[in-house]
Amino acid sequence: MKIAILREQAAGERRVSGTPETVKKFKALGAEVAVEAGAGLTASIADADYAAAGAAVGDRAATVAGADIILGVQGPAPDSITGAKPGAWIAAGLNPFGDRARVDAYAAAGFEALAMEFMPRITRAQSMDILSSQSNLSGYKAVLDAAYEYGRAFPMMMTAAGTVSAAKCFVMGVGVAGLQAIATARRLGAQVSATDVRAATKEQIESLGAKAIFVEKVAGIEGEGAGGYATEMSDEYKAAQAELVSSHIAKQDIVITTALIPGRAAPRLITDAQIASMKPGSVIVDLAVEQGGNVEGAVAGEVVERHGVKIVGHRNVPSRLAADTSALFARNLYNFLSAFWDKEKNAPVLDDEIGNAIRLTQGGKVVNERLLG
Repeated sequence: MKIAILREQAAGERRVSGTPETVKKFKALGAEVAVEAGAGLTASIADADYAAAGAAVGDRAATVAGADIILGVQGPAPDSITGAKPGAWIAAGLNPFGDRARVDAYAAAGFEALAMEFMPRITRAQSMDILSSQSNLSGYKAVLDAAYEYGRAFPMMMTAAGTVSAAKCFVMGVGVAGLQAIATARRLGAQVSATDVRAATKEQIESLGAKAIFVEKVAGIEGEGAGGYATEMSDEYKAAQAELVSSHIAKQDIVITTALIPGRAAPRLITDAQIASMKPGSVIVDLAVEQGGNVEGAVAGEVVERHGVKIVGHRNVPSRLAADTSALFARNLYNFLSAFWDKEKNAPVLDDEIGNAIRLTQGGKVVNERLLG
């Protein structure tokens, strides 16, 4: 059983799908591990560290040759892994809705593509969930990016020359990233408030010491779909939310938006008119910018200014903390494969619940129901 860890080819991707820690663990299971030279350099991991952990370090062709399982942060180009075994697994973040052509190419090449972002949100799969592990650090980094762009201090400071008021930070969307953003902003001393369409998050917001901002007296606004993800809301709710947000956002110094709906464009949370109501020098960080953006006027990969307000739209935020996000991503992959490792076969054997959820291609065909509907 050969596991290949590749150097990422996507522009701006600094993470790596395996670390010396996980190499050692895979070796302990009985697997052979090969790592492409330079794979970990942008995540502060030298080739010598992989070699010391027991991996064979070589060029891409040698790394892929005869591989049973190929690991990636983002899915490798199908024509770059032609030396792998027929039916080899590709376990990575595969962006199935955004890059369907690549999924089709995996099927045509006979690979079994496993989309780690389709991991079901069930208790036994929590340690395998790349979305949660990466979003956690994205929420943290969003606050740091806001602090960098914001021209004032976060905490209240009392000095002989006078008092500096605490920054007011509003987090929109309270999933994993939003909760970490709340906690980080609180640690930096900001006055934090937050909102979400899912009523169940109110208690979570308040448990972190933030103020919950919720629409009241609108029927049917639970807003929680399968697996804990947000769902599209009714027009009545959207109108009520827009009115509430408009009055609240005008008082904020920092706004962080994190709202995503799987398989759909990111919902629009902040309009140009709402941006115009904010104080000059305020900052908005849009973590959903690559999926269309929560903020009108946000530009992927840029920091732009509208009405005196900076709108931060960094791409691939987890990659901006590559060492830590790589460590977590690699553990997610190890936890996934080791959970299904059959010692007699010296290979992982997926069960139906998780296998059917994440398997995109098999036997030369696209087989995932979410892509066939």
